[in-house]
Amino acid sequence: MSEKLKKERNRVAVSVAFFLLLILVEKVKLIPVLNEHPLLFLPLYLIPYFISGSNVVRECLLGIKNRRPFDEALLMTVATVGAFFAGEFAEAVAVMVFYQVGELFQSYAVGRSRASIKELMDIVPEYANVEREDGSIETVDPDEVKIGDILLIKAGEKVPVDGIVRSGESMVNTAALTGESVPRSVFPGDTIISGCINGEGLLRVEATKCFEDSTVSKILELVEEASEKKSKTENFITRFARIYTPIVVFAALALAIIPNLGLLFGVVIGVFPPVVWKMHPPITWLYRACTFLVVSCPCALVISVPLSFFGGIGAASREGILVKGSNYLELVSKLSILVTDKTGTLTKGNFVVKSLCPEEGISEDVLLNTAAIVENGSTHPIAQSILQAYKERWFGDQELLTPEEIVNRSGKGLIARVQSSRVLVGNEKLMEEFGIAYQTGEQNCATVCHVAVDSSYLGKIYIADEIKENSHEAIMKMKEEGVKEIVMLTGDSRPVAEEVGEILGVDRVYSELLPANKVEKVEELLRGLKKDGKQSSYLAFVGDGINDAPVLSRSDVGIAMGGMGSDAAIEAADIVIMDDDLLKIPRVISIGRRTVRIATQNIAFALGVKILVLLLSAFGFANMWAAVFADVGVTVICIVNAMRLLKRS
Repeated sequence: MSEKLKKERNRVAVSVAFFLLLILVEKVKLIPVLNEHPLLFLPLYLIPYFISGSNVVRECLLGIKNRRPFDEALLMTVATVGAFFAGEFAEAVAVMVFYQVGELFQSYAVGRSRASIKELMDIVPEYANVEREDGSIETVDPDEVKIGDILLIKAGEKVPVDGIVRSGESMVNTAALTGESVPRSVFPGDTIISGCINGEGLLRVEATKCFEDSTVSKILELVEEASEKKSKTENFITRFARIYTPIVVFAALALAIIPNLGLLFGVVIGVFPPVVWKMHPPITWLYRACTFLVVSCPCALVISVPLSFFGGIGAASREGILVKGSNYLELVSKLSILVTDKTGTLTKGNFVVKSLCPEEGISEDVLLNTAAIVENGSTHPIAQSILQAYKERWFGDQELLTPEEIVNRSGKGLIARVQSSRVLVGNEKLMEEFGIAYQTGEQNCATVCHVAVDSSYLGKIYIADEIKENSHEAIMKMKEEGVKEIVMLTGDSRPVAEEVGEILGVDRVYSELLPANKVEKVEELLRGLKKDGKQSSYLAFVGDGINDAPVLSRSDVGIAMGGMGSDAAIEAADIVIMDDDLLKIPRVISIGRRTVRIATQNIAFALGVKILVLLLSAFGFANMWAAVFADVGVTVICIVNAMRLLKRS
């Protein structure tokens, strides 16, 4: 508990103790003079009332002053003041004291649900050790680190900004970022992200991002924005409370006034005998109206529903899943279709040259060398695999020729001018465009890269991408969580895409797609989800690359694989999986479904109990103690139910 919450707890404890003491004195008649003159109890009961409820009364008066009177403070204040006028001192104090007990419980629950998100604040580095050109070490604020600076990170220190390890080996703890308890090994050349904790060795890291663009800053930004994006359920409860509160206030006034006026008029005109007025004095209807007000307080709904969603976001963040708003947690619980990219999402994205198939009379060396010349300088995974294969062969020390010009044909390949010759490196579409006959035939899960010089076909290179170990398990678990269809979109060739889809159990595969085609396919799938202009189920897209950003933005829920994903994809996504673990996707679906289920339970339970006790109180069958249960008791039960989200399951 925070110091503020501890003070609130002590204040409520004192008022509860004083209140229970007065109840004992009154019921056991320890002080006879007080029981002989009940009004003497009034000043005594006012002591615990104001100890616990002074801030509520103050909020009520401020609300009236600021012309925003219709809130819980008004309901509690009017109800308790009315109960005092009705002579029910103990019940008036009970309403205020136990209302504050419920508020205390709420504050504690919110604190618990925020705990996992607040832990993210601990990942913010406090300083950075920068190595200067003269060899000196300067300790600076992380904001002052510039791209290219060399940072020294000692054992136990936090990585201040994203960078590349230049020297040193160590184990880094990424638990706060990814939820992964096992430390990761890093070696020279590895990328390291801010917020990780260096476990043992000394690392020299070259900064590749400034602090404001680094992973830790992005995470905190996402967390801060999450509370602004409310679910439909939360927005409904907010609107409901604004309309509901003034209605019940006026209904209570009507309950206090109309029956009394009706009885009085009936007695005056002779419809009712005067004894009826004595049997139902004005104070009876005032008491019922006060009970009605206490019951109608929407605390259980206003508190427990947002708390449920906040708890869901906290539960997800503990496992390395960043949800940018509770609205996305609600949408992900109703997924019908999950669309996924292939490369880097279902597969590792680590392309390697599997085999070289040159034409007759062309050597493997010539085929690979020609392709490497064109791909030199490209950052595309396929290009990198060709260059890596080139370096591993015997002409690794041979300097590659520099093309005079290179043209990138999106979705087809590269066209280069090398020593006055036109060199083509790409897929079948590129060969067909220039009328070059090429070899057919495929290898399982391999991408084919054709090579031609002018009009002569040199051969093809098979490039394979490994499927992630947990891709199949993740897809099966998504279906267990209620996803009806898994669709894969890829720019890869049809045979390769279909082979991967069959291995993983994907329902539909669309291949040879450009980025714009992926958006069109998602639009088509989204239209299929709408019936009569309404949408009851939703579509999520999972991707990691820059070219996935448009599709992530267009889908109902965009899920980015954040560990290796591009900044553009993470920015466009609604949910970020921090460690690229596909099994986190069915996990976040499960958390979303559980969150919505608990929020729905709270709404049904709170409304059911309140409606029942409201009707009973209107007809005089429920007293103020029943009202206290319908308000505070129901609120506490709903909060306890919402707090189940904080437990790992």
